[in-house]
Amino acid sequence: MNDWISSFVFFFAVIDPVGTLPVFIAVTSRHAEWQKRKIAIIAVFVATAILLLFLVGGQYLLETIGVPLSAFQVAGGVVLFLFALTMIFGEGKPEQEMEIVQSGHETAIFPLAVPSIASPGAMLAAVVLTDNHRFDPIHQFRTATAMLAVLGIVLLLLLTARWIYRVIGDAGASIVSRVMGLILASVATTNVLVGLQQFFAV
Repeated sequence: MNDWISSFVFFFAVIDPVGTLPVFIAVTSRHAEWQKRKIAIIAVFVATAILLLFLVGGQYLLETIGVPLSAFQVAGGVVLFLFALTMIFGEGKPEQEMEIVQSGHETAIFPLAVPSIASPGAMLAAVVLTDNHRFDPIHQFRTATAMLAVLGIVLLLLLTARWIYRVIGDAGASIVSRVMGLILASVATTNVLVGLQQFFAV
């Protein structure tokens, strides 16, 4: 159960469902309510398909090109740490992706499905948390359910975005993103340390 909770928190931090709300609201500002629901469903569906693809085949791709998972884990941990720092000290996820929206790419696929929901960090998490050399199929299945649970929360938040955003506003979404950034930084550090340990143990 603790492993499931850890995976859930990890995915919640890298996907950042609350931080997606301002992006979704900006993207769908000129759409009718039924269109907003359709966009939310499509975005989450596409993001789920992408993350499941990485969860199932990401490690095989790395092994095919000769990259050990430990090296990928260290590199990914560094990238995640830098991403976490931008969440904490720089522009939060809402501000960054609002700029993408304002550049004219207003679709369910971009920037909602990618990179808002299926972020690079989420893709990395899908690969690292289902390492075939460290985790058995039961653990991998639990990780998949944790990821799907977070995506379910994303869909629920998007479908109720109008009411939620009235309560938290831009400031609330930014605060949540920064808290998630702090959690993500600690997770990224752990990934680097574990990856180094595995790399030098080989």
